[in-house]
Amino acid sequence: MFDAAIDTIVMRPYVFTFFAAFLLACVPHLGWRKTLIFTLAGYLIAFTSEKLSITTGFPYGWYYYIDDTSHQELWVWGVPFFDSLSYVFLTYCSYTTALFILSPLATKGTDLITLETRAIRHSWAALILGAFLQTFLDIIIDPVALQGNRWFLGQIYGYYEAGLHFGVPISNYLGWLLTSFLLVAALQQIDRKRDGKTPRGIFAMPFRSLLGPVLYLSVLVFNWIVTLWIGEYLIALTGILIFTLPIVMVIVLAALRVNRYRAEELQEHLENYPWSPLNKS
Repeated sequence: MFDAAIDTIVMRPYVFTFFAAFLLACVPHLGWRKTLIFTLAGYLIAFTSEKLSITTGFPYGWYYYIDDTSHQELWVWGVPFFDSLSYVFLTYCSYTTALFILSPLATKGTDLITLETRAIRHSWAALILGAFLQTFLDIIIDPVALQGNRWFLGQIYGYYEAGLHFGVPISNYLGWLLTSFLLVAALQQIDRKRDGKTPRGIFAMPFRSLLGPVLYLSVLVFNWIVTLWIGEYLIALTGILIFTLPIVMVIVLAALRVNRYRAEELQEHLENYPWSPLNKS
């Protein structure tokens, strides 16, 4: 088991690089305890959804894993370990991107800080936007992952019937939307526990508020690079066109919101999160 775990990291360094980036962003944001609880809960939700789908067809539709690497890397009951783990950092970066879009923005020196509040973090808006952001990531990821035999992922899965979107069935994206709702809701529920003092692990990392959105963009760019590398230019162009306008809108609207918050928004932020960098001189 230990050797398989090590080999999994060696075989999938890109997955564990993204996971390390998730830890780097999430721990200063939520603390060690909530980060670890969500990692376990998120993995279990993702694994359950995948195991259900390969045995019942729900929620993603009928697909199958190709067991060519179980002697080289860690698999759990017919599902590659790294695959379910990926949902954890995809959920977090989607959720924090939603928070970046929904929250007022403030600066302190050169740092940019989201004025998150408990109301914003636990809102229906953050849940819905985070779930859709994660689903849209899969619209980019799944078509290139399905071509895994042409790059270093390997052909680890397939669909019983070719789907409409570059071989991916629409049911897959509907399943991702449902699972993403559950994952973001789980993260919100874990975060609901009030902290009497600064949770362990939280500290004022510069540009911490940007780490989640940057991780989101990094996943996009990584998949676009792979797609171009294997010569699937139409898939890459389609994905880039899907995201160009939303990215431009987020950047422009964020620039217009910087330091245009109300006094009561700042007060609520500081009351909810007294460890905010804005509460320190």
